[in-house]
Amino acid sequence: MCGITGGVWSDPAKAIDRAQLTRMTDALAHRGPDGRGEFLQEYHTREAYAHVPGVALGHRRLSIIDLAGGAQPMSTSDGELQLVFNGEIYNYQQLRHRLEGRGHKLQTSSDTETILLLYRDEGLEAFQHLNGMFAIALWDNRERRLVLVRDRLGKKPLVFRYEKERLLFASELKSLLTIANLPREVDPSSIDEFLTYQYVPQPRTILKGYSKLPPGYLAVWKEGRLSTQQYWNPDFTAEKSLAGAGSSPSTISEAAATAEIRELLSSAVQLRMQSDVPLGAFLSGGIDSSLIVALMQQHSTSPVKTFTIGFPMKDFDEREPAALVAKHLGTEHHLLEVTPQAAELLPSLAEHYDEPFADSSAIPTWYVSQLTKQHVTVALSGDGGDELFAGYARYRAVKLAGTIDRLGPIKSMLASKLWQLLPSSGRQKSRVRQWKRFTESLALPAARRYLDWISIFGETRRAALYHDDFLAQLARDPAEHLLAAWNRSKGRDDVTAATLADLLTYLPGDLMTKVDIASMAHGLEVRAPFLDVRVVEFAASLPLRLKLRGRVTKYLLRQAFGSLLPAAIWKRKKMGFGVPLDSWFRKELKSLTHDLLTGTSTQIHAWIRPEAIELLLREHDNRTFDHSARIWALVSLELWCRRWLAS
Repeated sequence: MCGITGGVWSDPAKAIDRAQLTRMTDALAHRGPDGRGEFLQEYHTREAYAHVPGVALGHRRLSIIDLAGGAQPMSTSDGELQLVFNGEIYNYQQLRHRLEGRGHKLQTSSDTETILLLYRDEGLEAFQHLNGMFAIALWDNRERRLVLVRDRLGKKPLVFRYEKERLLFASELKSLLTIANLPREVDPSSIDEFLTYQYVPQPRTILKGYSKLPPGYLAVWKEGRLSTQQYWNPDFTAEKSLAGAGSSPSTISEAAATAEIRELLSSAVQLRMQSDVPLGAFLSGGIDSSLIVALMQQHSTSPVKTFTIGFPMKDFDEREPAALVAKHLGTEHHLLEVTPQAAELLPSLAEHYDEPFADSSAIPTWYVSQLTKQHVTVALSGDGGDELFAGYARYRAVKLAGTIDRLGPIKSMLASKLWQLLPSSGRQKSRVRQWKRFTESLALPAARRYLDWISIFGETRRAALYHDDFLAQLARDPAEHLLAAWNRSKGRDDVTAATLADLLTYLPGDLMTKVDIASMAHGLEVRAPFLDVRVVEFAASLPLRLKLRGRVTKYLLRQAFGSLLPAAIWKRKKMGFGVPLDSWFRKELKSLTHDLLTGTSTQIHAWIRPEAIELLLREHDNRTFDHSARIWALVSLELWCRRWLAS
């Protein structure tokens, strides 16, 4: 796991010199505390009319595989290919054997060299063979092109800036912002999208002129032009066809699906246990992380090291179920009670999340990464299980709404404004308030309804926030991001469309960003077996009946792995990885929040009406409504402005 940065240019006036490359590289020192490397090729003319672009590649290394031989940038023996790479290729041993069979003599034991030689043989087709998490920058001196590649699910970040006669790239935006005189102009539509989703969706960033390479894409810069192409584009419209005894030929039997997921997930875990440094796992006591630990223990000859943090607030404390799993599996368990110091942590979050980011579970993720790094350098997680196997409660709501859609007059009654007259508590998660929000959206099409449920600020609330002149600058409908992903599952049921839309949007934009930034801030690598491409493609093809049956979520996982965990874990109600924001904003963080959001120096007032913010704070303080997620989003945006627009 590492940090990469650099650029390529065909105009000498836009060259990156050695000092600038060093600044760009060292801005990513937290991602790679074990080593650094640079490659710099000046723009020059090799022969008449043959200009060779200038190239800069920077790398910070977190050593995981081949500690002695895996330094980067890495080149082929003739120097014609140069590569920097962030991530891990889990099937590199199989690819290595393939390369040796073709006559290649590998000089290292690293996965990096495997990528180089595979590219030499197969060009841009090489990346389809990689099973892993990766962001790659490869300079091909023969073709005089720079190739950027990002993994299929967006586990590793890659941002870039394409301008006339130059392309810049980095693992994190902060690396590019070390370059003097680069503009820092906020994109108004990105603010609107951020306040919708709690993150800025790819391919855009918060700043105009800077982009994220989308998951499953590669980009090629050559002769001053940039082109992109999608190398991973699975057909989400098709369900798995694998008949068992008594099954129709168009469906997969439960027995066949159970056998296949056992094999695939076990293999995915085993591949991710390859490491030349100490390895462990996050353990929350939920189904997904517990299942990953159980499979790890099956493949380990010694107790797996597991890590849990707990809070002194019962509603947010998972120590008890985690301890139950650890005892059942015989792991070497480490736990830490944390009293979150949110005020002290906020500047660090703004520094490392160099785009506005409002998922408050970044706080516990930060603390568990900090604890885990004290003992190991690599940790496995359960990320992806909810999206792939319908684990979120909101998927049951999608299913219920689909049933109501077919009821005609009853739907009209449920969607009527009469339900909005019911009294309810100020708690956002009160059952009456949840029912109100559910019925408010029933009149909308399924995808728009789902967006309304998951939005931090719905369309009406956002419009009420903004100044008129800012509202006039908004050029995009935030719904386009979700709708494009939803439509990838055309012809399938709404629950499947919602799960796969989350896989393509929420997972890379929120969950993977949260884990990558929080873990890399502490020099920790986190691996997610559920996001093995084989598991993803198999799960995406499964019929809904094998994921959500009645009110039972993750049905197939329960059938396939039920005996591995205590019954109490399978029966346990899902708990989010959260913090008590509602209480903090009324108590510990009240004064700081009011100072940040209502002061004379508040920067977001350029876009957001102060009186709208004051209303949110007043309603929250008075317990009229729990606006904690919305307030957290505004605080995150303000802190980002103060850190990154003032520099």
